[in-house]
Amino acid sequence: MSPRVVLVGPMGVGKSTVGQLLAERLGVGYRDTDDDIVAAQDRAIAEIFVDEGESAFRAIEKAAVLRALTEHDGVLALGGGAILDEDTRASLAGLTVVYLSMDVEEAVKRTGLNTARPLLAVNPRKQWRELMEARRHLYEGIATAVVATDGRTPEEVTEAALDALELKQA
Repeated sequence: MSPRVVLVGPMGVGKSTVGQLLAERLGVGYRDTDDDIVAAQDRAIAEIFVDEGESAFRAIEKAAVLRALTEHDGVLALGGGAILDEDTRASLAGLTVVYLSMDVEEAVKRTGLNTARPLLAVNPRKQWRELMEARRHLYEGIATAVVATDGRTPEEVTEAALDALELKQA
């Protein structure tokens, strides 16, 4: 068992929203590894970062992603940093992976780059750019398709993902 489609991309790009719409369109279930982590840990991701640090969170995230990849056969959304782990990237090989992309201006519009994002707490615009410089090639390296989300509604992004993957229902 493996997911029909895996969504990756930076925080705030709309993986959860688009993932739910995509699952609905494909007639499959939806799962988000961030939701899995929050449920299993009984606390917010930001709390895990603050209480235990990023490396502890990434270990929890890796386990959650690997579990979801073997348990879920619908649309799966991964947290923004999940692709940092080499084993996770290797596990995505051969799967249908959609990288939802956006530029920094779109990120500001969507998230306000607020402090609820632990990796963006200080100078969020600069940190977002640095995160994307470090991650963009990883997202692109595992992607079956890249779908830009800038200036598009979730419905338009969903349609573009279906088009890119040639999964449109007749």
